[in-house]
Amino acid sequence: MSQLVPPGWPAEVLPPQAPEWERSAVGWLFDLCPPDYRAHEVLRRHPVVLARFAAQHVAANVQAARDGLRTVREELRGVVPPEVVEAAIAAYDREGRRLVQAGRQVELVREALSGKRWVPRL
Repeated sequence: MSQLVPPGWPAEVLPPQAPEWERSAVGWLFDLCPPDYRAHEVLRRHPVVLARFAAQHVAANVQAARDGLRTVREELRGVVPPEVVEAAIAAYDREGRRLVQAGRQVELVREALSGKRWVPRL
């Protein structure tokens, strides 16, 4: 059995060909979402719906990181020392990049949950 996954596949999720892969995908998707999402039966029973919720949640957080990065210098100037402002900027930048990558990974998992399979290219 070939364990084919596309570039960028999340390390925490088993390949779609593996037994229990959906279980690993669901756990990973829930980890990206607010804890209260676990209370919704529809998200526990339908992984593709969970993937949609996770994608929207991650996208909202990407936008929040971008907004924070855009406004942090002005909002924190005079409130904290300049080096703290710079550290906050760096944190927003790192978090934004992490979230963008997570968004790409969620899309790959959503595609797999929807039945897409990847084949090797020669």
